[in-house]
Amino acid sequence: MTRRYAIYDVFTEKRLEGNPLAVVFDGDGLSDGAMQAIAREFNLSETVFVQRPGSAAHSARLRIFTPVHELPFAGHPTVGAAVALAEASHGDYGKPLDLMQVLEERVGPVRSAVRLKPGEASFAEFDLPRKPSRLDARFDKQAIADALSVKATQIGFENHVISFWTAGVPFVMVPLHDVGAVAAVEFDAQRWEQLAPMAEGRLAGAYLYCRGGVNHMARFHARMFNPEKREDPATGSAVAALAGAINLFDELVDGHHPILIEQGVEMGRPSFLHLHLDIAGGKIATARIGGHAVKVADGELAV
Repeated sequence: MTRRYAIYDVFTEKRLEGNPLAVVFDGDGLSDGAMQAIAREFNLSETVFVQRPGSAAHSARLRIFTPVHELPFAGHPTVGAAVALAEASHGDYGKPLDLMQVLEERVGPVRSAVRLKPGEASFAEFDLPRKPSRLDARFDKQAIADALSVKATQIGFENHVISFWTAGVPFVMVPLHDVGAVAAVEFDAQRWEQLAPMAEGRLAGAYLYCRGGVNHMARFHARMFNPEKREDPATGSAVAALAGAINLFDELVDGHHPILIEQGVEMGRPSFLHLHLDIAGGKIATARIGGHAVKVADGELAV
């Protein structure tokens, strides 16, 4: 049996930038072990398997795997899969087209919107299936500085301090003074394992961020390191968690807030994540994350 797949670069309009994603369209009939083995074979940060949905009102069920474990939710597989499914069904439409999809993920149903434009990279955005929530944890600032190979005095800016958040996947948010401090980070995975808290059944990753960016349109510049010793070019689940820290520490006024976050610059894979927050009564009423995705390859798996 063969199974169709495609490789997309996500959170970018340019091929060979952004975060690469493998989309396996014919995911039905694969065991958990087989999906994990295929994800290891691709060896990308995530591989998404498209399966028949449990509800006829939904577009597809998604199973998301890193090379080492399954994720309940992730941003770049959601954006990439939404675009891949839309292009597979309507890519030859020849006119601009807006589509709505509901994708079933382990975290719950995820509503997404896709915009197709002939000759341009497609764009997708999704409503956060869970609003970010702050988790209890105490942090040794010097220990975190040592794990990142930065000075303790470089951690924190304005009202932003180290905090612990999840919107389905947990991250320790580490604010750094500026882009130079973020670029200078050297991640020590062994030290991180000794200090990182657990939540959602997994060890929290490190999400480092500062205000500003290399691109003048970016409001924040970020890097993400996970406990598997990998740096990620673009992390939608981390941006979903970061939304809580931004709202808390920046004390956003009620209304709509579009926020562009750049990531992956230090890896040579610049990525741009569009975060939209609607604030009411000082709290996040709704939140969306979006980005472009562009196909770079397709083929068949002989499994």
